This record gives sequence, structure tokens and C-alpha cells, in this order.
Amino acid sequence: MTGITLARLLREKGHEVLVLEAESRIGGLCRSRTDHGFTFDTGGSHIIFSRDKEVLEFMHGVLGSNRDTRSRNTKILYRNILVKYPFENGLAALPKEDLYFCINEFIRTYVKAEKGEIPPPKNFREWIFATFGRGIAELYMIPYNEKIWNYPAHLMSAHWMEGRVPRPPVEDVIKSAIGIETEGYTHQSIFSYPVEGGIEALVTSIADGLEDAIFTGFPVRSIVFRDGHWEVSDGTRTISGDRVISTIPLQHLVTCLHDIPDEVKNAVQALRYNSVACIQMGIRGIVPDISWLYIPDPNQGLANRISFPSNFSSHVAPGNHAGILAEITYNEGDAVSRMTDEELINHTVRSLGEMGFITPDQVVHTAVDRQKFAYVVYDLGYLENIRIIREYFKSRGITLEGRFSRFEYLNMDGCIRNAMECAKGWE
Repeated sequence: MTGITLARLLREKGHEVLVLEAESRIGGLCRSRTDHGFTFDTGGSHIIFSRDKEVLEFMHGVLGSNRDTRSRNTKILYRNILVKYPFENGLAALPKEDLYFCINEFIRTYVKAEKGEIPPPKNFREWIFATFGRGIAELYMIPYNEKIWNYPAHLMSAHWMEGRVPRPPVEDVIKSAIGIETEGYTHQSIFSYPVEGGIEALVTSIADGLEDAIFTGFPVRSIVFRDGHWEVSDGTRTISGDRVISTIPLQHLVTCLHDIPDEVKNAVQALRYNSVACIQMGIRGIVPDISWLYIPDPNQGLANRISFPSNFSSHVAPGNHAGILAEITYNEGDAVSRMTDEELINHTVRSLGEMGFITPDQVVHTAVDRQKFAYVVYDLGYLENIRIIREYFKSRGITLEGRFSRFEYLNMDGCIRNAMECAKGWE
């Protein structure tokens, strides 16, 4: 996403650009696959939204008429109750004791914050408690976040939440607790999705006209600065250029360069990330009118999120059929990483059946895609490690952009904004 967007913007400014793509086709985490009439995003469920008006207009513009618009209807599965997302806007659905726990602790925390009695959080867990209070934290925020990040919240940094998740307005939380409808995260309450082609259609639309500048099947093996220019090689072919922008994972980038200091190698090795397994199911029949569903309780299945892409577009499943996409985060060496595709599929079918969404006889198509680099995990050592890494690559004259080269938890709109800001500096 970042590399293709940047190539488009730089070419529009008159620069000569080449995109070197390791895979057989572009897209990265924003690729999609179509099998037996079902289309699924292979890097997890994606939707098109943004607070950034310029970025949103860019995405809408390149897609043109290949775009459907939907109203978000997202739920959280809590003790077999479908609670409106975000959790603090659906409190009225909770059992009375849980509702009281959440609203009482939220208000107590809010009052303390207004009085300045809450110290700055030292980690992500403390930030959650300081923002939502003990009730919402313990019933939803902590279990869900430790499930998706596959890492203890008290060992994660809090810096990345600044500006990403605001404190909910106290009026909205009180209204939601007594059953008055409120909306949170309104910037995604209306979202778009390609009519055809899955989210990959967005990437291919951005790449329209760049076909001559994209080399697929070119995994970068070495990067050398020699005689005033860069030489980039896949081991058999070498391409020269004046400047290099990296959008590949830092863990791959460091293997392409010689004489990297141990301090930098150690900093890259210390960076944490999650992988994701995407379990795709085509079913006979219909699915609930839900956009996607968060599942915080590990006892209700390994998946942290279930999405229903056939509710994003009517063209991603055959007639009288629907698609379901389950996402499971994991790390190399853990129990999930050792499960076969068949085991992941069977587990997901069983857990969705127990939730009441499907019966096994409805399933007519299954597939699994695994993405090694999926989520950046901000541990407590992140800020120091990324400082060392960025200062080093800046000194080498290599620009780092995109989710896994900047090593930031960037959504699609963040990647495009990243590319826009980079292109501004290349007038």
C-alpha cells in the first residue's frame, strides 16, 4: 500500500520510480483472493474510512464507481450477549451487576482524572484503567487487547494510544448505560468497500498506470551504495538508482546491508510483532447483519475478530451464500503457529457453531492465509529501539516508510498519509 501509493505520487511529480515487489503480485497485507465465487482479504478484514479528509478523498477517487458504502453495525460478544461496539456505547446490554461495575468505575475514574489525581500511565494496562475505569477495563479492554496482541498489557507502551483512542465523553457513557443510543468512533460509522475484487482492488486502482514501473518477483537480497548510486539486487538481477525508500520489514532490511552495528541489529531483533492466520469460510445461507464482531473471551475461541465481508459488498459471495473471515493472532513457536490449516478451520467452524452463527453443514468453502508480519507490538523497549534504528538508517540515506519499515501500527489511511508526507519532501 505504502510503496505503490508513494510511487504514484512521485511519478505525478515527475520522478522516475521503480517498485521492487518480492511476491508475484502487489498488495502486501491488502491482497485478496477469490475462490469458488468467494472473495476474502488475505491479511485480515479491511474497510475504507478515515478522519483524514484528503486521504479519504484519495481512496474514494481511485476506486471510482467500484465502491459500496455501508453503515457500521459492529458487536462485541460478551458472555453470549451481543454488545454494541465500542463497548462503552453498549453498556445497557450488560447484566445489571456488570453495568453497575462499569458505570460506577468509569465515573469514579473520570472524577479522579478531572481532579488531576491519576498519574501519567507507565504502560498500556495503566492507560486502559486511567481512560475507562476498572469495570470496562477488566470486562472487555484488557482481555480483548491481550488476546489480539498476544502479549501482556502491562508490558506494552502507552505512547501509541495518544490521539488514537480518546477518552469517551462522560455524557455518552451515562446515556449508553441507561439505554439512550450513542455512537463512538464516528469516523468509521460509515465506511466503504470495493464492490468487486476485495480490498486488493484499492491497491490495484492506486497502481493503475504504474505497470511499467513495478517489478514483481524481485525479493531484495542486497543493497549497496557504490560510486554515488544505490545498487539493489535480488541475487541475480541488479537495479541502480539515486535514492532508496524501504517499505519492507526492518527484519528483512537489515539482512540486505553490510557492516550494520551490533547495536542496530540488536534493536531490530528486539522489535516485537504478531503474525495472523486468516480463516476463510464460504457458507450456504445468510449471516447476521453484523459488520464485524470482537471476541475478547479466549474460552469462546482463538479468533479475536470475526468479519462478514458479504455484508460489505454483495459481490464477494455467490447468490444465497455468504462469507465469514476469522482472524487469529499468533507468534512463531506458540500453540497456534503449530496448528495445521485443517486444525484452524475445524476449530473456527466449531467455535462459530457454538456461538450460534453457523452449522457445519452450511460450510461449502474454506481456506487459510497466514501473514508473518501483521501487527506491530509496542513493548516497553520500543521507543528506544526504534530511535536507534531510525537514526542509523537516516545516516545511511535510506528512507523508511510504511507499517513494517517505520515499524508503526499504521492503518491503510495511515500508510497513505505516510506516503503523502514522504512525497512532499521530494519536490
